[in-house]
Amino acid sequence: MHAAGFKPEFAAGVLEQVAAIREQLAALQPAGGVDDLRELRWSSIDNDTSRDLDQIEVAERVPSGIRLRVAIGDVAAAVAKGSPIDKHAAEQTQTIYTAVKNFPMLPFELSTDLTSLNEDADRQAVMMSFTVSPDGEMLDEAVGRALVRNRAQLEYSRVGPWLEAQAAGKPAENDDVFSLRSDSAREAQATSEAEAGGGSLPAGWLAEQLKLQDEAAQALHARRVASGALEFHKAEADPVVADGKVIDLRDSTQNRAMYLIEDLMVAANGVMARTLRRGGRSGLQRVVRVPARWDRIVALAAEHGHELPAAPDSVALNEALEAIRRADPDHYADVALATIKLMGPGEYMLMRPDDDPTGHFGLAARDYTHSTAPNRRFPDLVTQRVLHAMSAGDAAPYTDAELSEIAQHCNDADKKLRKIERDMQKRVAAVAFANRVGQVFSGVITGSSDKGVYVRVISPPFEGRVMQNADGLDVGDKVQVKLIHTDPVRAHIDFAAVGRR
Repeated sequence: MHAAGFKPEFAAGVLEQVAAIREQLAALQPAGGVDDLRELRWSSIDNDTSRDLDQIEVAERVPSGIRLRVAIGDVAAAVAKGSPIDKHAAEQTQTIYTAVKNFPMLPFELSTDLTSLNEDADRQAVMMSFTVSPDGEMLDEAVGRALVRNRAQLEYSRVGPWLEAQAAGKPAENDDVFSLRSDSAREAQATSEAEAGGGSLPAGWLAEQLKLQDEAAQALHARRVASGALEFHKAEADPVVADGKVIDLRDSTQNRAMYLIEDLMVAANGVMARTLRRGGRSGLQRVVRVPARWDRIVALAAEHGHELPAAPDSVALNEALEAIRRADPDHYADVALATIKLMGPGEYMLMRPDDDPTGHFGLAARDYTHSTAPNRRFPDLVTQRVLHAMSAGDAAPYTDAELSEIAQHCNDADKKLRKIERDMQKRVAAVAFANRVGQVFSGVITGSSDKGVYVRVISPPFEGRVMQNADGLDVGDKVQVKLIHTDPVRAHIDFAAVGRR
């Protein structure tokens, strides 16, 4: 972190500010313009080890569809602009997660406690509300502030398999997802079962909530895909640790619960962007531009028997990717990974209310911002401040010039942080595979330039540089590579290309 120009240690004044925030929030009461919604049956779904809970959700069936409320921890209400904590967050721009240590954007006392939507705790929140029609249209969008209480903190690893079993009409292997920990969750369950005459569902209220949220997410997802949103079925690598040492890597794939939260967050971010635009306020948009190397994407699709139009077309690309996944699942990961690399990363830009948005090519979204993770992304905190000023009729907290400067700083930092994360992933892989030098792996070329040729092994997924026989290799090429050297200290994993696949 220091070598990249970051200063992850918190400066003087932060501890004093945390103590003041704790005292300020201790006497939390509903204020003017803040709805008291603590009695609703909110729940969260996140990683098994997550402690910084940014969002909770609740759904209800209404005549026009399913009404969703997505509550986001109101960090802006706790962290003043220009304060020591805010200056640190602005400089760091985000929390960085590595295999061995996390570097938080906010002090843990905030991100995992005072501004985290923890189970059984009263918290202030920014709330995006919208109704999802049966065909996935979003109606009656609104943004407000609320006082909320998370009734059940759930994990992807449990909810995902349960939802998948429900969708397949099969009984779940177990109902661990309903092992409620808090008194309020169990009380809500008992109330729900009493209302249903004994309860026809496990943990009645929670099962009903998850099914409603999943139904809404599926409708949203289908409409986004029809509009051109890209579906990538990605695999990541998690370290296997024993006795404090990395001994292996294992595949980690997304499940239905992860997609549920992703779809609801995409929808909520769109609601926020459109609300600011309607209110005449400038903010930050999150964009993915039309791919500059569309011709290479066309060539990759053609190699698998699919013709794409000469002009970038996300609907046609998604149809080709899905066809490849169904017909050739073994090589789908190659094509998907190469496509992601060729599309390029997302970036932040100034979003003025009268501008024609650049849009998000991968999400097929015209208006899109980041607003659902203020505990770990500075642009989301900026968005909350813009919203609060708009709601109160106050002057904008940032000028357009300041927003442009923030966007550029976040983009620059993001490039550095992605490199740090890649280096740490390589270090983990270098340790895990130090005793497998000489082994041959299947991979796909992910980078090819005058700086070198890079390959990503498919399973388990990890990256390295092709040091031998790299001539003529380009992004998307499928290769066999032999591991020839690992160096955890320098984050080096070196391969020799030994053939094409």
